[in-house]
Amino acid sequence: MKMVSAAKLKGDENRLAAATPFNSWAASLSSAPKEIEGATFADLPSKCLIVSFSSDKGLCGGINTFITRSVKTIVKAQLSAGKTADLVVVGDKGRAQLRRALSSHIVKSATELLAPGSFTLASAIATELMSLGVAQDYDGVVLVYNSYVNPAVYKQMYKVLTPFSDATEDTTFMPGYDFDMDKEQAMDDLFEYMIASQVFHSLMDGAAAEQSSRMTAMENASKNAGEMIDKLTLKYNRARQARITTELIEIISGASALDD
Repeated sequence: MKMVSAAKLKGDENRLAAATPFNSWAASLSSAPKEIEGATFADLPSKCLIVSFSSDKGLCGGINTFITRSVKTIVKAQLSAGKTADLVVVGDKGRAQLRRALSSHIVKSATELLAPGSFTLASAIATELMSLGVAQDYDGVVLVYNSYVNPAVYKQMYKVLTPFSDATEDTTFMPGYDFDMDKEQAMDDLFEYMIASQVFHSLMDGAAAEQSSRMTAMENASKNAGEMIDKLTLKYNRARQARITTELIEIISGASALDD
């Protein structure tokens, strides 16, 4: 499994490298990704929809546990500040862990998804989020995901996406664009496309982190299994040698008794 993950990781790295410049326009319209470790979450809106990205499969280290722990920390910070938070969980492992502690906050979940994901999948997730009223009923969307750094390191990050509600009446926003439809509808469509782009990048980032974590986890599992085999072999050899020694002593003692 380590060798398979190492081969898949190369493809995930290439897809992430292609998704990063593709998502650059959306990144410029939203807040920069921030590391969850040590964050105060003071920048989160009053009513937010948290979207967490986890995997459908296990045997990949602690990536799902880290995401679950991060989501719990964010929800706790929101509630402590008198704010509200709802959850959308992507991935079966994250859903199984979060519904035990935050089931009342989960409004939708998505499992058994195509790995490592595609823009079609990201667009479908964005459409589902829009159907939940993220542009009207929420002050922002918070994406929580694992960010790939290198084959040995990944971090938990979050991004805040806010609707373009203020831009509807702002004549300086996209002044050179001739809206052939209602500007409010155009802003909602742009927000949905921005969500899809950011979700796509988060899926690619999380897929690379998952494979790197699985590669490391399987290497450690193989190493631990080898050490266990060595210990059990040594224990077996010692028991075998003790039995042989006991039998030899019994034979020698019997022979000495006959001689006497």
